[in-house]
Amino acid sequence: MDAAVQSIEGGFADPVFNAQTVFRAVMDAMARPGSVQPLPAFARPPVPLSATAGAIALALCDNDTPLWLDPALQASTAIRSWLGFHTGAPLANTPADAHFALIAAPAEMMALDGFSQGTQDYPDRSTTLILQVSDLVSGTPLLLEGPGIETSATIAPAQIPRHFVEQWKQNIKRFPRGVDFILATSGGIACLPRTTGIKTMEA
Repeated sequence: MDAAVQSIEGGFADPVFNAQTVFRAVMDAMARPGSVQPLPAFARPPVPLSATAGAIALALCDNDTPLWLDPALQASTAIRSWLGFHTGAPLANTPADAHFALIAAPAEMMALDGFSQGTQDYPDRSTTLILQVSDLVSGTPLLLEGPGIETSATIAPAQIPRHFVEQWKQNIKRFPRGVDFILATSGGIACLPRTTGIKTMEA
């Protein structure tokens, strides 16, 4: 497919309705950490950007939200063009400059403290990480506790970085600063806001 055509196609068929649906799913997932919110494949971005991650980017990113792409995505001219055409979001020079980060290879991602942590006065200026994962059941089981969780919840996302739990403990200590996660699978999303306590479940 011609690169110019590829960058134009694959966006929301119904921009207002699709964006509202995705935004509502993200808000519900943030309000109930660990819950899985179904999300139809509204977008068809170039590979290796997934349909779910692409739809989240289209709903959340605009020309005021610098976007960082991990190396797997940054290497694709088609993905950069597609995101630029459909969102207008400028590409961040470094992870610390990004409002959102798209991560296609979570297992290889950099440390969480390399992303924008926000400030005490403006904690919302931190980076929200959108991680592409194959599923939420085959990875290391994680025990979640905190706001939005009645007692506890469990989730086992695939491809999570090896030292994720240790890094997350440091992330919580920075509150109200810190990063938030959106986990994107082929059929839905789950969120890990910075207020959620995470432990590895012992076998």
